[in-house]
Amino acid sequence: MEVVTHFMNDSVEFYKWSLTIADKRVENWPMMSSPFPTLAISCLYLIFLWAGPKYMQDRQPYTLRKTLIVYNFSMVVLNFYIAKELLLASRAAGYSYLCQPVSYSNDVNEVRIASALWWYYISKGVEFLDTVFFILRKKFNQVSFLHVYHHCTMFILWWIGIKWVPGGQSFFGATINSSIHVLMYGYYGLAALGPQMQKYLWWKKYLTIIQMIQFHVTIGHAGYSLYTGCPFPCWMQWALIGYAVTFIILFANFYYHAYRRKPSSQKAGKHVANGTSAVTNGHSNVEEVEENGKRQKKGRPKRE
Repeated sequence: MEVVTHFMNDSVEFYKWSLTIADKRVENWPMMSSPFPTLAISCLYLIFLWAGPKYMQDRQPYTLRKTLIVYNFSMVVLNFYIAKELLLASRAAGYSYLCQPVSYSNDVNEVRIASALWWYYISKGVEFLDTVFFILRKKFNQVSFLHVYHHCTMFILWWIGIKWVPGGQSFFGATINSSIHVLMYGYYGLAALGPQMQKYLWWKKYLTIIQMIQFHVTIGHAGYSLYTGCPFPCWMQWALIGYAVTFIILFANFYYHAYRRKPSSQKAGKHVANGTSAVTNGHSNVEEVEENGKRQKKGRPKRE
């Protein structure tokens, strides 16, 4: 018990010390003064993962078609805004794509980058709705370990990122990821429009490939910065490398089971990477509309 008490006291002291080197510009921004709102939302997410399936167990699934269309195209707009702000502000600030230290100044472009990164962090909280839609539609098999791991960790880790390093090389990974999410949620939005869109959605598996390339680029970028001694916090670089490695492993495993292991005769519509999850993010895709070429009739979903 004494060991636990010492550990808790040391943790509290370390957190108090870390606040002395946190970015003062963001401390009064929404959700940034304390980690508790972020942790509380993440805990509610985990509780819903347990309670949601139990609630839906004896209920018919919801379709949520209109909701999904609005949600996915709204996420396209949000991620496009984030990517655009990061690109324009980093160019205006003269950022280097190879080594860029964090500037804690109140320069208009630096604050603009910090603001865009804050919106990126908020978007990771909004993405919890991916899981909510899965469960309300009773697509329980879509809530994979990869899906939950991605959603839960990204929201918490980016709170840390915004609190201490909302600028510098933090912009690099966020720009790439938000750009990919424009494509990803665009795909989901089109899929939600109905089966008539399926002939235009042949490129779903390439989303997974692009995401895996993203993780390799992240490792290379962080590794280069460490090798050259770039004055960007080393703990952030090592954390990015370790985090990206876990995603490479998880996405490679998903890609193998989704596209390599199945016979080529089993086509389309059942698996797509959600940047997180192993299939569609709760959308009206082929997996809802067709099975073996025939329309499903059992378990008619509820309307919105």
